[in-house]
Amino acid sequence: MTKKLDNKVALITGGTSGIGAETARLFIKEGAKVIISGRSEEKGQILSDELGKNSKYLLSDVTKEEDIENSIKETVNHFGKLDILFNNAGGPVGAGIEKVTQKDIDYGVHLLLASVILGTKFAIEPMRKNGGGCIINNSSIAGIRYRQGDPLYAALKAGVTHYTRMSGVELGPDNIRVNSISPGAIATPIFWGGSQRANTLSTAENDKKLEKLKGNLAKAVPLNRSGLAVDIAEAALYLASDAGSFVSCQDIVVDGGRTAMFNE
Repeated sequence: MTKKLDNKVALITGGTSGIGAETARLFIKEGAKVIISGRSEEKGQILSDELGKNSKYLLSDVTKEEDIENSIKETVNHFGKLDILFNNAGGPVGAGIEKVTQKDIDYGVHLLLASVILGTKFAIEPMRKNGGGCIINNSSIAGIRYRQGDPLYAALKAGVTHYTRMSGVELGPDNIRVNSISPGAIATPIFWGGSQRANTLSTAENDKKLEKLKGNLAKAVPLNRSGLAVDIAEAALYLASDAGSFVSCQDIVVDGGRTAMFNE
């Protein structure tokens, strides 16, 4: 039976935990070869070992341009091409509107927006050589609706969504599709300080926090359940597969109906 991503090669940034890790698992299951990039060496290597020969972990920090370029090159060198880029890496970036600093701004821009812009830039050449490709950017409902994140985070995610549309128009003639996913109410470690914070906790501690978070998030959506990392992975699979071959310049909201609610 043909799998949805047979003979496809994907690079997933921020791939060592949460949405990135679940997407790597699903892509491998559907026949892809996957480079998992991220800053957590231990988790990345464990995940790669779990997924087998069709995956490889690559130490990379998307706040550094040279690491982004190297990730693209290493993907092509190791698996021969690049079909799918999931610009997934992210996390909390700053403070409230009265306490935000220039350091917060610089870090946030590099982590959330510049990483998408540069990832797209470096993916163009190998995708063109391959006859096309698919770029998926992880955005957020914070870029759509008030009070889903601090103002800096929200503004940068809005930038990601808009850049997705603009770059998709530019790259359409090269058969490179560009879309974003805007998750909402997804139970991941971002809610208690991002993957770096989660890495300091034991598996049991993280699991306990996750179960409590699921209960709280379930109250915030019409579907009355928390979103899971696999829900975003499934959306990414759709966009990356032939089923999404006529979809470009779009933002796919996966939030259980959260953005349709009037109450906070």
